[in-house]
Amino acid sequence: MFRLALVSLSALLLSAQSNPHIEAAMKKMIAEQEVPGTVTLVASKTKVTHLQALGQAGPDNTGPMRTDSIFWIASMTKPITGTAILMLQDEGKLSVDDLVSKHLPEFAALKTPSGQAANLTLKQLLTHSSGLAEPTAAEAAAATKLAELMPAILSKPLLFEPGAKWQYCQSGINTLGRIVEVISGMPFEQFLAKRLFEPLGMKDTTFYIRPDQVSRVVIPARKEKEGQLVPAKVSLLHGKPATATDRYPAPNGGLYSTAPDYAQFARMILNRGKLNGKRYLSEKAVRQMTSIQSGDLKTGFTPGNGWGLAWCVVKTPQGVSAMLSPGTHGHGGAYGTQAWIDPVKGVAYILMVQRSNFANSDDSPVRLAFQTAATL
Repeated sequence: MFRLALVSLSALLLSAQSNPHIEAAMKKMIAEQEVPGTVTLVASKTKVTHLQALGQAGPDNTGPMRTDSIFWIASMTKPITGTAILMLQDEGKLSVDDLVSKHLPEFAALKTPSGQAANLTLKQLLTHSSGLAEPTAAEAAAATKLAELMPAILSKPLLFEPGAKWQYCQSGINTLGRIVEVISGMPFEQFLAKRLFEPLGMKDTTFYIRPDQVSRVVIPARKEKEGQLVPAKVSLLHGKPATATDRYPAPNGGLYSTAPDYAQFARMILNRGKLNGKRYLSEKAVRQMTSIQSGDLKTGFTPGNGWGLAWCVVKTPQGVSAMLSPGTHGHGGAYGTQAWIDPVKGVAYILMVQRSNFANSDDSPVRLAFQTAATL
């Protein structure tokens, strides 16, 4: 199956043509030293319509960017984690309305700031409304498995009454990854590989970089006050190399991937849970996780958004989302990567860059330039 998926993906990529508007926009961003290089991809339900690599795969003339260059996609991992949860719901093994303590009994003792039983639900974890606090950097670095991270999460008092507000929460998503492990009986990274990455042909998507991938990993850049780009590090690794396996597979942001790989996942969602004849999610599950589940809570890093189940959802297009349709859903990453699926236009937009200090990685000038050019 993995080989068939790769053949299918290769055929799609060979048919892709570069978009001159996107090319001009990205060359301008590179010339202005916003990023050393870019990989951009646009896909429909049936094919990849644009794929192009421009510039360098890092600062200091690291080498040319390639269409299969590998990026730390950071929080673009979160929709994949949400998908794993919905897959298990489709199988009747859990419900997003379940109490977390049903699957992780140690959460039963968690109290709210007012002293009541927290009764956290999976939906609150998925919508960043749980109030869970974050482990310290030292605690996160010491954990080599998700099971080892849970005591650090539980050692902190809740920040607010669950459901009372939206606050972006890494602990909630990491807890969901642990739930996947408990219910499936396999490590989180193995579940994703077996159930999503291998059948979708996502051969370069991983938590742990293999030796044969090292040469294609993009070096992150940081923009200095003087305007030049210099090398940076991936913050999530806590000083460990990307190849190190003595760290937990972070459901909140640990994945590396390529534009073509992530496009396979995005096209599956765009096709309402199905791709190349194989169903991964029910249409009901896709609708549920990509529609507003956060009620009237103020959410997100840019105006006009709500939150689905581990997905950001555009309610009122404006600013960086002005060219997208209401109901567009996606997620960004800390170093500027972006993937957005417009179900009205039937298009997925994927931007791969690697810069550590955008003022707002979801509202970067590179994202605005890419999406504007892609919709001309």
